[in-house]
Amino acid sequence: MRLHPTSCKTRRNAGFTLLEMVIVLGIIAMILGGAIFAMRGIGDSAKLTQVKNDCATLRSILEMYKLNAGTYPTTQQGLKALVDKPSSAPIPRMWSRIADKVPLDPWGTEYLYRFPGKKNATDFEIISRGKDGLEGGGDDISSQDM
Repeated sequence: MRLHPTSCKTRRNAGFTLLEMVIVLGIIAMILGGAIFAMRGIGDSAKLTQVKNDCATLRSILEMYKLNAGTYPTTQQGLKALVDKPSSAPIPRMWSRIADKVPLDPWGTEYLYRFPGKKNATDFEIISRGKDGLEGGGDDISSQDM
């Protein structure tokens, strides 16, 4: 028995071939790679913005401290004076807890505090040690530079 050529039609499956899938996945991978490369600096920018916001908040808190105590905390008393009453001179004449805890910078390190500051001796200075966590590492951020 001989079959007629039109009766043996093969039907192509209505779907994607493996090659088409690999090409589409390759294109998606290139797009994602480009997007990740373009966004690599966004995290650092957000952390710098957080340091600026933290310094502004700490400035307000330290101004309230000065209103009660008569002066800013010394370098030795540090930002801990906002949480615990200082026991070293100058002892604040009126002290109240202004903060629940000393804040950390975006890299998880405590802010450094100096009064008087290095650049402006009449004002305090708040310093984030930056990504490396070391003072003087070249990536420090000072409130007196903002």
